[in-house]
Order: sequence, then C-alpha cells, then structure tokens
Amino acid sequence: MAEIVNVSASQGNQPDVSARKKALLLGRQLGLGSEEGYRPANASIAERAEHRARKLSSQYQSNIETIYAIAISHTPSDVTGADLDPDWVHQFFKLAEQIHNRNMQELWGRILANEITSPGNFSLRTLSTLKQLTHKEAQMFEKALTIAVTINGDSKLKLLNGYRYARGVGRLFRKSEGATIAFSLFGLPYSSILTLMDAGLLHRSEFETGELNSKNPVNFTLAGAKKRLTPKHGHLLLSYYRLTSTGDELAQLVRPKPDQEYAKALNALFSKDFKID
Repeated sequence: MAEIVNVSASQGNQPDVSARKKALLLGRQLGLGSEEGYRPANASIAERAEHRARKLSSQYQSNIETIYAIAISHTPSDVTGADLDPDWVHQFFKLAEQIHNRNMQELWGRILANEITSPGNFSLRTLSTLKQLTHKEAQMFEKALTIAVTINGDSKLKLLNGYRYARGVGRLFRKSEGATIAFSLFGLPYSSILTLMDAGLLHRSEFETGELNSKNPVNFTLAGAKKRLTPKHGHLLLSYYRLTSTGDELAQLVRPKPDQEYAKALNALFSKDFKID
C-alpha cells in the first residue's frame, strides 16, 4: 500500500486547497493516511483496520460528549427531571454518535434536554428520521416553519398555500377556480417541498378544508399573530400541506422568525374573497 502524503487539518479547511489535498485529508480522517507514529505502508491490513476502528470510535465518543454537553447547557436546574426509558436512551446515543455536523449536534442536544425535562415528546421514529436529515434539509425545514400556520386551534402545523371554489355559480365568472401563493417567493421552491416530503416531514398529498361560509370563519395563527378569515361567498375551500407527526415533533426544537412578507402576501391573496380581521 502506497504511503499517503500528510495534509494538515488547517489546509483542508481552506477554500483554495486543491481537490487532491482534500481527498488526502479525507483519507487521514478515515484512518487511511499517515500520522505521527503510524504509517499505513508499514502496517498489515488487520492493523490498518484496527487503527481505523480506533479513530472511528474516538470520533463517535467525541460526538456523544459534545451532544451531552449541549444537553447539559439546555437543562434547567429548577425543574424536576424525569427518568428516561432505558431503551430510548440506548437508541438515542446509538444514533447520536454518528452526528458529526455541529449544527445538527445542537438539535440532538436540545432533544435530550427536552426529554429529561418532559419525556415522551420525541419518538424513536423521529430520531431515526432526524439522523438521516442533512444540514441542508434541516435548513429547508426551518424555512418551512417560518410560514407554517395552525388553523382553528388545531396544533398540527400546515403550510397554507391558497384556496379554491368547490362549486357554485361564482366559479363560472372567474378566470380560475382558485388562488395560490408561490412558496418559491419566500425561499421554499417546490423542489424543497418534495425534499421535505421525501424526508418524512411533510405529507405527500395536498389537503383541503371542508367548504367554508360566512357563518364559519377560519381562525389561523402565523408565528403568534392571529388572523380571522370570513368568506364573502360560499363554497370556498382552503388548501394546504401538512406536517407529519415527525415534522410536528421536530418543530418543537425550532423557533423561527416569522416571515412578514409571507404574512403580507397571504393578506393580499385572501382579500378578494375573504374578509380579514
């Protein structure tokens, strides 16, 4: 086995370092490169496997310690803690040890702190989904939460994207049967919607409310701001995407700033066929 050239970590973090040096640094991280006191060219394949296993074990230990330290920093001392289910704890750390991204480690630490304070909020299914979530997908999810609403007191979060006429004479005198809002204008293109569906955070189908009328106004809340929509006509339906139970669980970890431009766009969208209070 040819000896691999040493590459320092500082070089690997520089944006102008060559692709070859980046690849060599990756080899070192995997235990395939030369280090002080270790030369893969002088080691047997069994020794190289043992070396790589030690490096991986050390990295996993570092990940767990970082996540645990984050959890401690988020755990209050003036609240009674709970005894966690041993199986949940085992699976949590088995999954958490493989979380390398610092931002994602922050999420895992907050989950652990939340469970110690108030257990039962995060299922093992949600943890498995979170483990597969990339940092980019997590950013998409956070963006989705900036425009998520609750409707009529239902705690399940939804992405309200428009309305349509279900039936009636009114639809005959309109250029289209409804009105929709483009999420892409607010940093959430349809490709991101599909990604969140694939990640198990959004249901794959679009949902609609029942038919609305002036006697049944709709109350919705966007980032704490409450609105009431009273239909000016009958036979109107609201359309939306809905977070999955996993998405709702993970949403507890995020406190996004409301998208004021989206709120204005919603007002403009509904103003024609709804009275807005």
